[in-house]
Amino acid sequence: MENKIFMKEDFVRNKDNEYELQFKVSEIGEGSNLITERLNEKNEYETVQVQIRRFDDFVFIVWDKPFDGRIFFDN
Repeated sequence: MENKIFMKEDFVRNKDNEYELQFKVSEIGEGSNLITERLNEKNEYETVQVQIRRFDDFVFIVWDKPFDGRIFFDN
Protein backbone atom coordinates (compact mmCIF):
# COMPACT_ATOMS: atom_id res chain seq x y z
CA MET A 1 0.00 0.00 0.00
CA GLU A 2 1.12 3.52 -0.75
CA ASN A 3 0.69 6.41 1.68
CA LYS A 4 0.44 10.18 1.78
CA ILE A 5 1.16 12.33 4.81
CA PHE A 6 -0.95 15.45 5.36
CA MET A 7 -0.93 18.34 7.82
CA LYS A 8 -3.69 20.28 9.60
CA GLU A 9 -3.02 23.16 7.24
CA ASP A 10 -4.02 21.02 4.23
CA PHE A 11 -7.67 20.91 5.35
CA VAL A 12 -10.14 23.39 3.87
CA ARG A 13 -13.42 24.39 5.54
CA ASN A 14 -16.42 23.66 3.32
CA LYS A 15 -19.83 25.37 3.18
CA ASP A 16 -21.16 23.00 5.89
CA ASN A 17 -18.39 24.07 8.34
CA GLU A 18 -16.69 20.69 8.01
CA TYR A 19 -13.03 20.30 7.15
CA GLU A 20 -11.99 18.33 4.11
CA LEU A 21 -8.94 17.16 2.22
CA GLN A 22 -9.17 16.85 -1.53
CA PHE A 23 -7.35 14.22 -3.59
CA LYS A 24 -7.58 13.30 -7.25
CA VAL A 25 -8.84 9.79 -8.01
CA SER A 26 -5.73 9.39 -10.17
CA GLU A 27 -3.59 9.95 -7.03
CA ILE A 28 -5.25 7.63 -4.52
CA GLY A 29 -7.87 5.61 -6.38
CA GLU A 30 -11.60 5.60 -5.69
CA GLY A 31 -11.21 5.59 -1.91
CA SER A 32 -12.78 2.16 -1.31
CA ASN A 33 -9.65 0.72 0.38
CA LEU A 34 -8.59 3.95 2.06
CA ILE A 35 -7.15 3.83 5.59
CA THR A 36 -6.87 7.12 7.49
CA GLU A 37 -4.68 7.57 10.55
CA ARG A 38 -4.47 10.58 12.87
CA LEU A 39 -1.32 11.59 14.75
CA ASN A 40 -2.30 11.77 18.43
CA GLU A 41 -0.82 13.71 21.36
CA LYS A 42 1.59 10.81 22.09
CA ASN A 43 2.97 11.23 18.56
CA GLU A 44 1.52 7.83 17.58
CA TYR A 45 -0.79 7.11 14.67
CA GLU A 46 -4.29 5.84 15.38
CA THR A 47 -6.81 4.67 12.81
CA VAL A 48 -9.89 6.88 12.49
CA GLN A 49 -13.10 6.33 10.59
CA VAL A 50 -13.63 9.35 8.37
CA GLN A 51 -16.40 10.30 6.01
CA ILE A 52 -15.39 9.92 2.37
CA ARG A 53 -17.14 11.77 -0.42
CA ARG A 54 -16.60 11.57 -4.17
CA PHE A 55 -17.35 14.20 -6.79
CA ASP A 56 -16.23 14.02 -10.41
CA ASP A 57 -12.56 12.97 -10.34
CA PHE A 58 -12.00 13.87 -6.69
CA VAL A 59 -12.13 12.08 -3.33
CA PHE A 60 -12.74 14.15 -0.19
CA ILE A 61 -11.83 13.12 3.35
CA VAL A 62 -14.16 14.94 5.76
CA TRP A 63 -13.67 15.55 9.50
CA ASP A 64 -15.02 17.99 12.10
CA LYS A 65 -11.59 19.57 12.74
CA PRO A 66 -8.19 19.49 11.02
CA PHE A 67 -5.53 17.02 12.14
CA ASP A 68 -2.07 15.81 11.14
CA GLY A 69 -2.14 12.33 9.71
CA ARG A 70 -1.64 9.99 6.80
CA ILE A 71 -3.68 7.89 4.42
CA PHE A 72 -2.92 4.46 2.99
CA PHE A 73 -4.37 3.42 -0.35
CA ASP A 74 -4.10 0.88 -3.16
CA ASN A 75 -3.33 2.63 -6.40
